[in-house]
Amino acid sequence: MVVFSFISALTILASLLLVSPSQASPVRSQSFDSLSPWIALESWFCRLVHATLAYKLCLQEGLSAISVDTPLGAAQGVVDVSGTNRFVVKYASADRWSPSSVATAWELPNGSTNISALPLMCPQPYADDSTFTEDCLSMILYVPTNLHVDGGVPTLMWIHGGSFMVGSATAPGLDGSALALATESIVAVIQYRLGALGFVAPNNQTNLGLKDAVNALEFLKTVIPSFGGDASMITVAGQSSGANMIRALLAVPSAQSLFQSAILQSDPMDYGFLSSSDQVQLQEYFVRNLGCAATDSACLSTLTADTIVNGAGLWQWNSSVYIVPAATQSEPMRVVNDGTFINSTLDSTSTFPAVSKPILLSNVADEGGYAVYGAFPDPMPEAEYVTVVNGSLGDTRYETLMGWQSYAVESTADDDYRPQFQDLVTDWVWRCAVWTFARNWVSKGGTAYVGMYTVGASYPGNSAVSFCTESGVVCHQDDIEIVFGTVSNPSSAQSALITEMQARYKSFLYSGNPNPSDSSYTNWQAAGTSDVNAILLGSSGEAPVGACTPSFWGESVAYDYQVYNI
Repeated sequence: MVVFSFISALTILASLLLVSPSQASPVRSQSFDSLSPWIALESWFCRLVHATLAYKLCLQEGLSAISVDTPLGAAQGVVDVSGTNRFVVKYASADRWSPSSVATAWELPNGSTNISALPLMCPQPYADDSTFTEDCLSMILYVPTNLHVDGGVPTLMWIHGGSFMVGSATAPGLDGSALALATESIVAVIQYRLGALGFVAPNNQTNLGLKDAVNALEFLKTVIPSFGGDASMITVAGQSSGANMIRALLAVPSAQSLFQSAILQSDPMDYGFLSSSDQVQLQEYFVRNLGCAATDSACLSTLTADTIVNGAGLWQWNSSVYIVPAATQSEPMRVVNDGTFINSTLDSTSTFPAVSKPILLSNVADEGGYAVYGAFPDPMPEAEYVTVVNGSLGDTRYETLMGWQSYAVESTADDDYRPQFQDLVTDWVWRCAVWTFARNWVSKGGTAYVGMYTVGASYPGNSAVSFCTESGVVCHQDDIEIVFGTVSNPSSAQSALITEMQARYKSFLYSGNPNPSDSSYTNWQAAGTSDVNAILLGSSGEAPVGACTPSFWGESVAYDYQVYNI
């Protein structure tokens, strides 16, 4: 799977170009419509550049503050021009490579006294030291100003993606104001420990980043009633590795009472969770590259976060696949099926447990486009296609795949097999694996709604690959700004889909069904045990089944988690 090392590196670099500063602008209390034209223009600009380096240009005087009493103390926040109140808070604390503990008092992140400051990121590769801290377990709450404090309001907790290596609550497009307003809900965007500090450790700790997310849910349960939220109406949602985190939460017995439903956008389900035995090998390899013995606490404590993430952490990222092939080159440090905290693979390698929660699963039409066209900027001739597919999936899977029309070797006008490879990667890593998961979920008692985006908004960084800027192409991550309603200058098609998806999310948050009772939108039919009824999001009809039949991917052609038996 050589192709994914390239995309992973590009994703990290693209994300780092858009790293957030530690300070955000104070925001004013007036409604947007009542502002003077110049202030309105300023406010629009500040929201446009939310969570980018340009955001520091928006620092202003005249902060409008708000305070809410919670069981953990007074929550100090700011009044946003959009009609939401924004609260930034530290939800948990943790020593290095130790499980986190839920906060017992309301506290601003990073020891700040500035209630408008955004949290520093968790340590991640290539980031400037001033932009991150190990004390990073923070969240941003977006609360509509017109919510009543008598409860009954749902909460959406968003977990960012980034291959478990990069990302933050302040990543581009993740301003939750518009989503909170449109869904009449509280939106919480969280951070969790990443990479070498969150998913591999010299002391054999596992799933630290995932346990952070559980503590974020525990924190929300305690505080959201003070903001008008119903603690029994929390939906967890995420994209890419964030969606992988959501799937892991669905496999954590102790977390099941903490949320009612789940939304998974573009989860690369083909990879599966890591096994405990594989994780042991990876941890031993990690310790060898740290330069400290696993039991040498004095040595370990002298290592800086920068040394860990840019030294042993990057080495682990680049080399894990050669130590444990199941690690892959895209998510070598990820969730581990440890048999205790997590007790199910939630895939087809073991008995699928009984389930009951409603879930919403989506992909984008061209998930593999960034990876394929980024790694192969020039046309791919037949010989190269054969070599890459065979090398990535092995002889047995290759032979079967070449019998499927959309992947087959055949003469093409320009001898460019990138379209076939893009379709194959999309089906293999994302689409068909998600459909298999949906069928399993439904067969064990749950309800699943499946969709595929045919309209998107090019996510910052995706323009590095020209294919992702072509008309009608929807690459990985291009659904994020649609859901959050943070598209800059949206087209009519984008605006329509933003309105539709936020209406569907509102319905799902309140009822577990993405079909608003008072709308004319196409009925989104729940998946069955054979036909998943995948609706097209942005156009009419259902997604073509293609190779995502029950008898092809997962049966005739094994997913990676089946090949590696994890």
